Amino acid sequence: MTGREYGLMGVLAVLWGVSFFFSKVALAELPPFSLVLGRFGIAALALLLAARLGGHRMPCSPRVWAGFFVLGALNSFIPFGLIAWGQVQLTSGLASILNASTPLFTALVAHAWGDERLTSNRLAGVLVGLAGVCVLIGPGALGHLGAHTLAELAILGAAVSYAFAGTYGRRFRAMPPVVAVAGMMTTAALMALPVALVVDRPWTLDVGARTWGALLGLALLSTALGFVIYFRVLATAAPPTSCS
Repeated sequence: MTGREYGLMGVLAVLWGVSFFFSKVALAELPPFSLVLGRFGIAALALLLAARLGGHRMPCSPRVWAGFFVLGALNSFIPFGLIAWGQVQLTSGLASILNASTPLFTALVAHAWGDERLTSNRLAGVLVGLAGVCVLIGPGALGHLGAHTLAELAILGAAVSYAFAGTYGRRFRAMPPVVAVAGMMTTAALMALPVALVVDRPWTLDVGARTWGALLGLALLSTALGFVIYFRVLATAAPPTSCS
């Protein structure tokens, strides 16, 4: 990886880190599944428009869209749903620390999948990074650990889902990032739609400007832009492969 890719990873860390703040603000007025639907739906519309303006065409192959559904479930619907539900009971700091375990689970999944061998240096690097997150957020956040076990397990479950998505998503490296993310967000929105309609009845909600601002930041910055950067970095990690 070049210095540019490391720079993009730094930007991505900021975008994904601030997503917990956006989520906490929006959850004050939005139920979890309505938040997830709004996040996916707004991001999908923005990305489909960006793909069209960029001269890209969405694929027509059922096989590719089946892959989008799998990726949308692993990288969006499952983890975002778990995080949104867990954050109702947890502080943003503790949720961020628990979610920071994603690289550790990713290394374990990649090793088990046979993609990358888990060396002692790689494991040490992941653990140091996790410790750094704890230090940056502050040890006080860990004081709430164990108070809401199910919510904490939900955030860890999201980290495991992200880990599987990171390995599965490599098959989309040959595709323009904006197209891959548009497909992923579209399928994730389709999965979230019936759940939100049945569980939350979002048309009955009264949402203020603060919540709309947090939702737009979550959808456009942390989700749409964040995942485009993520797939850009993923595409440079190894030689591309076809997904058609």
